[in-house]
Amino acid sequence: MSETDLSNNEARARIEKNIKTWAEAVRSKNLNAIVAYYDPDIVAYDAIGDLQFKGIDAYRKHWTFCLEQCAGAMLFEQSDLVVQVDGKVAFAHWLNKCGDGQCEGSWMRASAGYRLTEQGWKAVHEHFSAPFDMDSGKARFDLQP
Repeated sequence: MSETDLSNNEARARIEKNIKTWAEAVRSKNLNAIVAYYDPDIVAYDAIGDLQFKGIDAYRKHWTFCLEQCAGAMLFEQSDLVVQVDGKVAFAHWLNKCGDGQCEGSWMRASAGYRLTEQGWKAVHEHFSAPFDMDSGKARFDLQP
């Protein structure tokens, strides 16, 4: 295994750990820990709300709104995580199940781009989406992995 492969494997492990820590922060509704995962210049496309969120202040405001929608326990799970690393940039995709903890929740698609910064690996782009039925125009929250 080359030096690059070793360092990419280490980076992959760090990013996977960051995603796990971030997911725990979401479940515990720790807003400061949630936004610590992101680069200050994050550009995010979430499945709800605005077309895009530019910068950490806009995304913090959106995360505040999202957390307020779940009065009780938060369901937030990842499945099928894949992380690819090349030097100082990385990409990940996974399936994400979220809900208010009172119900089964629904599966969505998630992807993120990362950059290695002085503060470690930070998400610089994030995208959550749900497939939709073209005939009805409704999101397909009934799909399972």
